[in-house]
Amino acid sequence: MSNDASELAVRLAREAEAVCRYYLSNGKRAGRYWVVGDVHNTPGRSMFVRLQESPKGPAGKWNDAATGEHGDLLDIIRESLGLRDFREVAEEAKRFLKQPRLEQTLASKPIRPLIPAGSQESARRLFAISSPIERTAVETYLRRRGIDRIHHGGSLRFHPRCYYRPDERSPTETWPAMIASVTNLKGQITGVHRTWLDPDGFERSRLGKAPIDTPRRAMGDLLGNAVRFGVVDDVLAVGEGIETTLSLRYALPTLPMAAALSANHLAAMLLPSGLRRLYIARDNDAAGNAVQAILTQRAEAAGIEAISLSPRLGDFNEDLHIFDLETLRAALRRQLVPEDVVRFLHSPAVAAE
Repeated sequence: MSNDASELAVRLAREAEAVCRYYLSNGKRAGRYWVVGDVHNTPGRSMFVRLQESPKGPAGKWNDAATGEHGDLLDIIRESLGLRDFREVAEEAKRFLKQPRLEQTLASKPIRPLIPAGSQESARRLFAISSPIERTAVETYLRRRGIDRIHHGGSLRFHPRCYYRPDERSPTETWPAMIASVTNLKGQITGVHRTWLDPDGFERSRLGKAPIDTPRRAMGDLLGNAVRFGVVDDVLAVGEGIETTLSLRYALPTLPMAAALSANHLAAMLLPSGLRRLYIARDNDAAGNAVQAILTQRAEAAGIEAISLSPRLGDFNEDLHIFDLETLRAALRRQLVPEDVVRFLHSPAVAAE
């Protein structure tokens, strides 16, 4: 084990119970051990993690009686999150170690008030504790939606066990989730959008979302703001959903875009100063028609040229998924302003793909 790994393992061992509560949330404490089904956080009682140093060994070591597997807390982080190489494991361990512990919070004076659920602060904290999407369920989900190149610019993250509560009378559940940052025109996070995902991939849901009543929810301040992909200069494309907008971004990776998350929010989206042209990627339904009319009127009143981008099917993710990337690009070529065809469709980034 490298020096870096050894140091991380020692630091994690000092927080063994906190590590288990976070990464093995389906287990529970039993005396000096944390008991769970396996290193993948399956409910059960065959795996034991030592929480305190004892004559039997140091804290943080674990054994699975069912399989004979054993390891340390770095192995737990790697296996519970499905990480592949040590660099990713080390980054995740360092991120975890930077989080405040409950004991530290209780001991500090004065005690800070609880962060209100659904607030901007709560949204910022959720995004901060989430991790990159590479080689996670988010990447798998989007690729199964046809988006093989995810040009998200850091606006998407992954949380392996994001809280979900069906209603006030129901217990809290945890599901893996895609976390999207909602920002204002200054780039400040004002909210997040959560898409809960099926940990079994697409086996229980054709679309890959978790089998729950409302697999999409947002919190924070959304009105006028959006999930943004790329830095706006003078041209911007806007759409309703994240998948729809990322489908366009896959076809036009250098064109800045923003997802408003709903038809009503798209109609109310604040437009940046200096914008010269606005592409409205409408959904092919009555709400999409209404949004196009409202947003076109608002843009033109501000001196901004507004151009509609229309899908062949219900939305641009359907077009990408049912047809293919080149067919989508061919359809967009006919709808873009000629100078934007050269600027965005014939860019080096498109040629490289």
